[in-house]
Amino acid sequence: MGITIYHNNACGTSRKTLEAIRATGVEPEIVDYVKNPPSREALKAMIAKAGLSARAAMRDKGELYEELGLADASLSDDALLDAMMAHPILINRPFVVSDKGVRLCRPSELVQELL
Repeated sequence: MGITIYHNNACGTSRKTLEAIRATGVEPEIVDYVKNPPSREALKAMIAKAGLSARAAMRDKGELYEELGLADASLSDDALLDAMMAHPILINRPFVVSDKGVRLCRPSELVQELL
């Protein structure tokens, strides 16, 4: 079974999710999405497969979110995707992709659905 985690080591939830995957004996492909973000098409597909909107896939904590005015409810999914592509730190984490589907694993226990 192949598993990919879009990971940020600075995030406790992302670290816990990675630990849960490894506890099953699987070593996932680890993508540091801040340094190596997915393409716009790949990000859009992950969001759709996870059953989320672009807004639900966006990290809404931190100064950058506020500085860019991303709380504006009138912003389109395309505008939010543009912001995430320009600033990958705005992509919420961790996204996990497996043969069983795609999940934004917040809380980290959601990864169990994919293992």
